[in-house]
Amino acid sequence: MRLTAGTRTAGRLRTRAGRAVRESRQRMRLYLIVALQAGVAAALAWLVARELLRNPEPTFAPAAAVGVIAASLGNRAHRALELVAGVVLGIGVGDLLISLFGTGPWQTGAIVFLAITASVLVRGTGALMTQAGGTAVLIATLTPTAPDLELPRTINALVGGAAGLFVMLVLLPLNPMRMVRRSAEPALNLFAREMTASAQALAEADWGRARAVLDRMRAADPQLRQLVAVTTAADEVVRLSPVRWRRRRAIATYRAGVTHMERAFRNSRGLVRRIGTTLRDEEPVPAALPAAVEHLGEAVRLLHREFVAAQEPVRARERVLHAVREAGVAGRQDLGFSGTIVVSQLRTAANDLLRATGVPRDEARRLVREAAAG
Repeated sequence: MRLTAGTRTAGRLRTRAGRAVRESRQRMRLYLIVALQAGVAAALAWLVARELLRNPEPTFAPAAAVGVIAASLGNRAHRALELVAGVVLGIGVGDLLISLFGTGPWQTGAIVFLAITASVLVRGTGALMTQAGGTAVLIATLTPTAPDLELPRTINALVGGAAGLFVMLVLLPLNPMRMVRRSAEPALNLFAREMTASAQALAEADWGRARAVLDRMRAADPQLRQLVAVTTAADEVVRLSPVRWRRRRAIATYRAGVTHMERAFRNSRGLVRRIGTTLRDEEPVPAALPAAVEHLGEAVRLLHREFVAAQEPVRARERVLHAVREAGVAGRQDLGFSGTIVVSQLRTAANDLLRATGVPRDEARRLVREAAAG
């Protein structure tokens, strides 16, 4: 018995390690282009500030450029403007107070306090406050060795922000389709895999397996958040980058689909929780119920394949409705309280999946009602 338990623990550890490696590889592929953008933007900002504008101290130009590129994948252009505004605010407050009170430890603390307070007064977000405070620190520490640089510092910040935006939107824009596909693959694979595992747990009356599935689905929130962030970033790229404008319609469709896919996943998590309750309470489980959950997982697999192949997700829609029909058969048989809720949750998730395939809201509801009625 101990050997069996140890073997199972080792197997779970290997599974987790393999998943961590895959996630790290996926994250590396996603952010490698961001690292390249940051390097190019920093070099470009330094060259413009030092060689073209002849600023003697171009530090703030590459710093602002890197800050723009390093902003979160979603809403990077908006965050870039906030970052540059924060840098300019920090420079202005720092230079003003240093000219009045000089430099030193208490002056540095006062400069940071007032810079962040000023950013709060203009209703800035965390990004603006961070940049204003950080820049004020640099001003307080650099001024004794490099005085009279107020205007060059401000210009450097503007140059860096412009360089970052130019690299991000024109010179090296992210490939929006590749971004979304790479991020969607692990999320959809996980969704389909856990639906299959839930169906097996339900068919075999294995409450422990159902509980493990629920734990894994609860731990999947980072992948969902990354998928949403990447899709938002892709949408921003196709809206602002002339190089990617031709992808606007496709990305808009994918972004709407991801929103409904996220809802389907969260509703399916509630479905799995109720499956666990059904098994724990030893309620009756008609054969059609695990079959319905299995078909729901297969629909996610089909949606992924058709998504990657850029095909109309016809087969995925058909499989979703097949899952609803099977759930309807189960609902007309002997079910307990939790089993009835499983059927209801499956219909809700099915509606979300149909919306993810591009079916309008009213049409999705009609199709689910008709399939449930048999």
